[in-house]
Amino acid sequence: MEDVQKAKQRFSIIGNSPALISAIERAVKVAPIDLSVLVTGESGSGKEFFPKIIHAFGARKHKKYIAVNCGAIPEGTIDSELFGHEKGSFTGAITARKGYFEEADGGTIFLDEVAELPLTTQARLLRVLETGEFLKVGSSVVQKTDIRIVAATNVDLMKAVAKGKFREDLYYRLSTVVISVPNLHDRGEDIPLLARKFAADFSEKYLTAPISFSEEAQRAMMLYRWPGNVRQLKNIVEQLALFEAGNEISRRIMLESLPLDHSSSASLVASQPEVSYEAERELLWQLVYAMRQEIAEIKQKLDGPTAAAEAHYPSHATTQSLIKYQPPQQSAGIEDVMAVPTLEDSERDAVAAALRRNGGNKKKAAEQLNISQRTLYRKIHEYGIDLGEGAETDIEE
Repeated sequence: MEDVQKAKQRFSIIGNSPALISAIERAVKVAPIDLSVLVTGESGSGKEFFPKIIHAFGARKHKKYIAVNCGAIPEGTIDSELFGHEKGSFTGAITARKGYFEEADGGTIFLDEVAELPLTTQARLLRVLETGEFLKVGSSVVQKTDIRIVAATNVDLMKAVAKGKFREDLYYRLSTVVISVPNLHDRGEDIPLLARKFAADFSEKYLTAPISFSEEAQRAMMLYRWPGNVRQLKNIVEQLALFEAGNEISRRIMLESLPLDHSSSASLVASQPEVSYEAERELLWQLVYAMRQEIAEIKQKLDGPTAAAEAHYPSHATTQSLIKYQPPQQSAGIEDVMAVPTLEDSERDAVAAALRRNGGNKKKAAEQLNISQRTLYRKIHEYGIDLGEGAETDIEE
């Protein structure tokens, strides 16, 4: 565990999620053993840190470490880049050139996006892994190299093997040890930690006023899918640090910064707590009848005893029984005064009245109705309630 902390400090790795700690432990343990390692994980999840850990904690730490992005090198030149070429071996080869495998002799090569290698290059790589031998492009002289290979991919290599795009024998040579890097949305409490770190780094680098995150904004970050993983989080936090310098980031601001218009509705991956709509419906009933009791009392004061006699509502003292209250079959004239409203009408009236009383403030209205803000938003949309021009619509969610 001490080596794990050293690795985190050395490479500025933020987070304490079990999946992340497990991946770092595997990297530290395999580092002294000269085996090939395959690092898997989504794009942007931080796979590039793990070959550095393996190199730094292994016996080759004083030799060269070379990182190669296989997807960024054209297919026509990838063999020359990796294995070198002789003068005149192809058009433009005006001098001989060493490849990465010769340059990194005794050290470590990190092959990122290894699934992008052409099949012919995969065959050359397999020979290096099996025998340590390779040929320069345009040469017939076999050369030896002593290197450790760490590969990484965001592709399911077994599916690539099944499609004939990746050699099965190479897959098994590369994956002697597999390290799975967790996706950001699986790292829970690490997300706010990373956000605060990125915000602080941006503020320090560009001398801007620091930003902070409300608890609601942090919960929104933890619920988001983060398809771009740590890279996407860093980009969004830096945008907020620039345009909201000195402010506290609210949930509303955070949600406006997140691309939620994916084809899949699963942008928010963390499960929401189960909501008992039946319980909230009964609470709304309770509120409606309590309000009608107040109306009856007002009518009594304004119209005298006649109106009071006509208004037959449950006693306010029996509030607890109102949850299960049903209008009596034989009422003493209530239908003559006012038709019993439907459940939808009662809910609509109660929600609209609460919003009017609070000037359109959704948070206060929800508290008065004793329901969640999410339910209140749903009811406003469901019933098409118009808050009016003077309503307070820019409410922090």
